[in-house]
Amino acid sequence: MLNRIAFSKPQLFLMALKYNDIRSYILTVVFVMLAVFVPWVFHQFHLAGPTFLPMHIFVLIAGLLFSWRAGLIVGLLTPLVSHFISGMPVLEVLPQIIIELSAYGFIAGILRQKYNLRTIWSLLGAVVGGRIALLLAILVIYFIAGESYSPLGLEANPFASFWSVIKQGWPGILTQLISIPIIVWLVEKLAAERAKK
Repeated sequence: MLNRIAFSKPQLFLMALKYNDIRSYILTVVFVMLAVFVPWVFHQFHLAGPTFLPMHIFVLIAGLLFSWRAGLIVGLLTPLVSHFISGMPVLEVLPQIIIELSAYGFIAGILRQKYNLRTIWSLLGAVVGGRIALLLAILVIYFIAGESYSPLGLEANPFASFWSVIKQGWPGILTQLISIPIIVWLVEKLAAERAKK
């Protein structure tokens, strides 16, 4: 019973990107561009990125669908590309966001691909693991630079920064937990149907 709830069969049509063909690079670029473009659209409508976390969605989906390598690379490149194109995220929080997003993509992919956890458990593990990575990044930056930043600006201490991120981002986390399993299921279903043809 527990096995059926927690684990799935190995994903035969999981499109694991091994970066030995051009398709892997194209899919990675597409996901990075989506993860940069969608937050930009949110900002045009004055919807706070740190609240709705649109950048996170594509990193998590890349890890869940295309393996830990894709999740890690999309998580690493997305905030860098976004910063150089739009200036967001701002330089003060860029290092911690790079670490956080890279952890999301890597953990989601590892839990799904290597341990065959169902999408929801892989997603939950990635959300928790990414938040732990964020806290560690904030602590390291605080001890090196002596300052602690959150999306709202300079904070009194690293734990205030971390709590500010959690408190502000709960709508985005809820959106991820509802939408991402549905998106992954739909993509996998489409992939399975195409494989039968």
